[in-house]
Amino acid sequence: MAHRPGERIFGIETEFGTYVEPEAGTPEEVVELVKDHVFYDLKLGVIDLHARDEVFEPAESGGFLLNGGRLYIDAVGSHLEYATAECRGLKDIVANDRAGQNLIVRALRNLGLQDEVSVYNNSVDHFGGHTFGCHENYLVQMSEDFFSHKAQLLYAFLVTRQIFAGVGRVGGHILAVGGRPDFQEVAQNPIDYIWVSHVYHVLEDDTVPFQLSQRADHIIKVIASRVRFNRAIINPKWEHFYAHDGMHRLHILFGESNQCQYAYALKVGTTALAIRLVEEGLVPPSLQLENPLVALREVSRDQSYKWPVVMADGSASSAIEVQRQYLRLAQQFDGFDEDTDWTLREWERILDDLERDPLQLSERIDWVNKLKMVEEYRADAGLDWNADSLHTIDLEYHNIDPEKSLFHATKTESFVDPISLIDAETDPPQDTRAKGRSQWVKKILDKMGPKAYVFDWSGVAIDRNAYVEMPDPFETYA
Repeated sequence: MAHRPGERIFGIETEFGTYVEPEAGTPEEVVELVKDHVFYDLKLGVIDLHARDEVFEPAESGGFLLNGGRLYIDAVGSHLEYATAECRGLKDIVANDRAGQNLIVRALRNLGLQDEVSVYNNSVDHFGGHTFGCHENYLVQMSEDFFSHKAQLLYAFLVTRQIFAGVGRVGGHILAVGGRPDFQEVAQNPIDYIWVSHVYHVLEDDTVPFQLSQRADHIIKVIASRVRFNRAIINPKWEHFYAHDGMHRLHILFGESNQCQYAYALKVGTTALAIRLVEEGLVPPSLQLENPLVALREVSRDQSYKWPVVMADGSASSAIEVQRQYLRLAQQFDGFDEDTDWTLREWERILDDLERDPLQLSERIDWVNKLKMVEEYRADAGLDWNADSLHTIDLEYHNIDPEKSLFHATKTESFVDPISLIDAETDPPQDTRAKGRSQWVKKILDKMGPKAYVFDWSGVAIDRNAYVEMPDPFETYA
């Protein structure tokens, strides 16, 4: 399927936290039950017969689904993870993402575990100090100097987009210098420490009552390849499985799982346009921050909601003005397609509204929606900001079960209609290679395909002598 310059493939991986009442077993046991139910009982996908990674994803850890996505257990922390199918449209990415959550909820209900188990798409453990990701992937035209020269023109956008893409959090964390793990730590958590040369300690910080981002306090690099304890804004990837025609995967680590569909779509839409600006050399060198990591935390923690930042030339600006500069540059793409026009229109509207009164945006932005909820609870209960129960409210906002989620008790703007969300549980996007791969999944589930197979994003091995290549993510291979 032909594509025009400027069209984009994107997908998002979400790591889920799981809480299990003691009588229901351990989190490790429960995530195995959920995975097995989806693949073996519901037959919504084909389990990996091979190890995708002997350490992190051994055989039968998960597999590809009928909807083109992947559900699997990551051995680091033994947590559920869902990767959306390759998508070209904003409605597809939102629907495909929510479909993954709905499959997990359905499995828990079918297993009778919905009362004892809760699954969350938040990004921080308030008391344990851990953080887990919602990683965005964009197919980007890359030359060898992309990460050394071009990527830095994207940092100012990624740092400041949290004013509408942040999911909000109660409190904060301080990272303290750690050092190499000792023998006992390595012995107890061997997988955690593979490829790690140093760790850090996480301390609670009660000096900040509420901030925009759950992950800003944990980002210590702008770019890094070894990110287990070295978390960065961008993680460079050069794998051939995700490359095509000079395009490679841009793996963005600094992101969070938006509950609000509007914020989710706007985050992806604006990021895709900002990437296009960088690809085409349209971002001026002046559009850089003096210190992106300092600005990341200061914007997240600013209680005045003015979000001042310092540019590389020493001039004062604001997160809103930085976003406006990217918006003004991107407006030359007006008329490119429906998603672009929606993004440009809503990008401008959200910046105007944030400048006017950000606290009126609870129906569109997660951090405002959550702040409003926490403030109401705090006022009713007469609590200080350091009350532990506020962290519970924060967490339950991210419960993916609509019957338990505090988010689902609020009124927010929809972006995808309910029927499309249901269809996305089994139907892949119709304009990417996810469609062809989905057909192979169905053949194998219907016992029309081979008993032995190997699936990957870029192809399917259907026996020892036949490999169906699907190198172009823009092609359906139907």
